[in-house]
Amino acid sequence: MVKNSFISDLVQEKKEENSGSVEFQVFRFTNKIRRLTSHLELHRKDYLSQRGLRKILEKRQRLLAYFSKKNRVRYKEFISKFNIRESKNR
Repeated sequence: MVKNSFISDLVQEKKEENSGSVEFQVFRFTNKIRRLTSHLELHRKDYLSQRGLRKILEKRQRLLAYFSKKNRVRYKEFISKFNIRESKNR
């Protein structure tokens, strides 16, 4: 599973599991976004899921903005590793 491999990568880097880190939170939001996107392809009129998806996207965008200001090099590596599009205003 992708989540387990990412957690093991974080553990190897930081020597302890840190589920509150920005990287881990963005990773979890990205997984939720991908899952909801595939759900919405099948169920186009599921408006509650659409609203939830928008909220998760906004949260992830705020975290990515914080992360890019905090450490630009790790941010670039992270978005390239997990195939996340960078916002146009950065």
